[in-house]
Amino acid sequence: MTIASDLLQRHFQTFVQDNALWQTLIADDLVWELPYAPAIGHPARLSGREEVVRHVTWFLGAVENFRFFDARVHPFADPEGAVAEVKAEALIKPTGRTYRQEYVLFLRAVGGKIAFLREYFDPARAAKALDAPILDLET
Repeated sequence: MTIASDLLQRHFQTFVQDNALWQTLIADDLVWELPYAPAIGHPARLSGREEVVRHVTWFLGAVENFRFFDARVHPFADPEGAVAEVKAEALIKPTGRTYRQEYVLFLRAVGGKIAFLREYFDPARAAKALDAPILDLET
């Protein structure tokens, strides 16, 4: 196991179950890119601890029984990089709908902390669960 692959495993284990512990895994200058999030009205990029924690707090407040499962972590030759495929499901509290998603996450570690995440997900699945429109379909 590498530094980055270990951090990805710990991310999946603590993000919801022990968010205070998860926050000790992230760098103060963490950059979290979400390239498909603008399709559902969310930011494409979160920069810094404060912005990341604010968004994560919103997310955790909107879901119930969120869980990751079937994680497959693939370390890079560089011990500070890894990618993972993972499934997740939850109940979206405001809509009462079930959210099922498949994610691909790239992680870069610096100094033993999560310094960079890039998260890919299907925005149509998120929109359906959130009862939100898909934006920018004509552009």
